Amino acid sequence: MAELKAVHQDAADAGHRSHVGVKAVWRELSSVVKIGIVNSNLITTFAGMWLAFYFAGEHFLENLHIVFFALFGAALVIAGSCAINNYIDRDIDQYMERTKARPTVTGTMDPRRVLWLGIGLVAIGEMSLLMTTVTAAVVGLIGVVTYVFLYTLWTKRHYTLNTVVGSISGAVPPVIGWTAVDPNFHIVPFILFLIMFLWQPPHFLALAMRRCEEYRAAGIPMLPVVHGFAMTKRQIIVWVACLLPLPFYLFSLGVPFLIVATLLNVGWLLLGLWGLKMKDDIKWAKWMFVYSLNYLTILFVAMVIATIW
Repeated sequence: MAELKAVHQDAADAGHRSHVGVKAVWRELSSVVKIGIVNSNLITTFAGMWLAFYFAGEHFLENLHIVFFALFGAALVIAGSCAINNYIDRDIDQYMERTKARPTVTGTMDPRRVLWLGIGLVAIGEMSLLMTTVTAAVVGLIGVVTYVFLYTLWTKRHYTLNTVVGSISGAVPPVIGWTAVDPNFHIVPFILFLIMFLWQPPHFLALAMRRCEEYRAAGIPMLPVVHGFAMTKRQIIVWVACLLPLPFYLFSLGVPFLIVATLLNVGWLLLGLWGLKMKDDIKWAKWMFVYSLNYLTILFVAMVIATIW
């Protein structure tokens, strides 16, 4: 009887270790591909695709194959780009609190495997996008090249404009979603690109203010590191102000959407202007960062809801 209990206990322990092992691997993979970035970008990819169906007069449920290949492809392209970014940045990630625990820094994952994982994910993602339209695959590739070469390998380590250059790749997902359905030029995907492009500098500059000393230690020339908080705050306000007219180019989504989008823009701008009088710059930067996250989610969800009513 005692031997039988011991066997069951050993089996239970083995199962527990296996479960813990799977969780650990998933945690490391999630870190390498930056799953949070992938998820947030899929929201904008879906919104771009949904709006393309809406303006083209196509039915969403009749085109689920396009939905699958577009979202699957976009997710893998983004994840692969992030993995390659982790491989390249492993020498500077060790100096930053939010990145020093990445597997490429701690050594729990072989950097070369991470690189090949990234290349493989991008390749499979591009093939998936090709199942929709060639244009979608090209747009996805533009995002990869911009993020890996123009941002990670070049501007990130040399210029304060790195945030602006990185914003190009970050603005690509909704365009991937749109072109997966309609490869032809339209004002809507252009405005979606501009919204994402203009949203990113104030979002990441607010983060850079909060992590200023970490970026300084890593030798990354972020704007607050090179030019200080005062200039960074002014730059953030200018970028937010540039968002104000964009929702009006999407007037066909209806008045309720315009009201929601305008209130979001005005609220963000007022919060930004308030920062000029606040003495606690880090606290203000935290508020701006949190607002930017909610702004993006609410705005793109509102676009989808506006076409349902």
